[in-house]
Amino acid sequence: MKKLNVLTGASIFTALFLCHASQVTAQGPPSGSAPSGQGSMQVSQPPGMNDPSFQGSVPTGTASSTPIPLSLGEAIDRGLKTNLGLLTTEQSSAEVRAQRLRALAGLLPKVTGQVSMTEQQLNLQALGFNLKLPPSAGFQIPTIVPPYSYQSALVNANVPVFDYSAINNFRASREQQKVAALSVKNARDLVTVGVGNAYLIIIADAARITATQAEIDADNAVFTNATRRHDAGTAIGIDVLRSQVELKQRQQQLVAVQNQYDKDKLSLGRIIGLPVGQDFSVTDPSPNVPLETMSLKDALDKAYDHRPDYQAAKAKVAAAQFTLRSSRAERYPTGTLSGYYGDEGLRLFTNSHGVFNLTGSVNFNIFDGGRIRADVERDNAELTNRRNEMENLRGQIDFDVRSSLLDLKSAGDQVDVAKSNLQLAEQSLQQSRDRFTAGVTNTVEVVQAQQTLAQANENLISAQYQYNVAKVELSRALGLAEEGLRTYFSKNP
Repeated sequence: MKKLNVLTGASIFTALFLCHASQVTAQGPPSGSAPSGQGSMQVSQPPGMNDPSFQGSVPTGTASSTPIPLSLGEAIDRGLKTNLGLLTTEQSSAEVRAQRLRALAGLLPKVTGQVSMTEQQLNLQALGFNLKLPPSAGFQIPTIVPPYSYQSALVNANVPVFDYSAINNFRASREQQKVAALSVKNARDLVTVGVGNAYLIIIADAARITATQAEIDADNAVFTNATRRHDAGTAIGIDVLRSQVELKQRQQQLVAVQNQYDKDKLSLGRIIGLPVGQDFSVTDPSPNVPLETMSLKDALDKAYDHRPDYQAAKAKVAAAQFTLRSSRAERYPTGTLSGYYGDEGLRLFTNSHGVFNLTGSVNFNIFDGGRIRADVERDNAELTNRRNEMENLRGQIDFDVRSSLLDLKSAGDQVDVAKSNLQLAEQSLQQSRDRFTAGVTNTVEVVQAQQTLAQANENLISAQYQYNVAKVELSRALGLAEEGLRTYFSKNP
């Protein structure tokens, strides 16, 4: 009889577990929350962070054996020093500065020095000088000039006087340098937003671990109570099995959530270049301080004034305009001065004399086979593309700002609703436990209340995360990511 009871209990346990699993599979995870047992959360990365280089870094330092505390500000500072995408962008900016210097060199004089010593012998016949005097002259001009030598010290100069094409090339290079500097600023914002998102994910993971552990403690208390009541004969075996299924499910979920927490920490350490193998702990709680209300007009004005990608787009348009002018100016004449000055003679300092040469020239194009026209059409198409890109980005900024403000308001409202719902779920669970203890109901009602409370906890964690992400996205949309994150998530704003 005892063996039969054990087999019957095992069958009931298996049936309950399969029934619960089929319900989860049929219904799917709740909207706005992580699937049960996973605890993962989708991270919204800015477009530039999809570049693999921004997911990597150049680790610095040596790992210590003890975990280090890491605040959000410290994580951002580390990312701005070691993130591979930012470092690569900075080197690209250095290359653009080199191109500007090269363009500037086309407008400046080129001065070279030369010190030489020449030893030579000439064959006048090879030079076309083959004069023979009549015998009556009494002498002949030799065809071979004996070896002779001379020394010289010269300074050569080539001075551009007017080259409108080169002038516009230089102006275009200055705008390109602005683009490079703004690209670095944009890369810093991307790194800041990426680090902020990764940091907030870890905070959400930690909150989920705490909530899941609390749910396990509550489930364990229900299981213990059900076991005692069953032993006392006031509860049936199905109540014990049902509460045990719920407890095991929460324990499984805790394992998955803890694993996701550890993986998300690895991701953040990879982005900010922590020493290989260095463990850390986040020190900032999840800030939930509401932001001051900002009008749409003020937000758009800030975005157009501060977004580095928009400022870079305007600089690209200006650079394309100067490049087009440079192509058209290839038809214009150019003026140059060239010459040298120095000392030349058999021996410098003892048998020499000053020499110089100065040449002024005007060069102009007569026929180039349509090359200039092709350059003009190419650069005109490039200018049109840059203008279209700038207008598209202007529209994108308007969309980003409006969307961020809507998300911020919606997420704030969701946080308020989620808090209220959590309080109601806690009250419902407490009443269900009291009813079960009094023998009025079975564990079905208690388990359902526990699941409702778990879902309420998850909704609150997700809502708080989305609210914090909305602040991050707003700072990015305004072009103030680096300053915004330090302000929006400061403990003492």
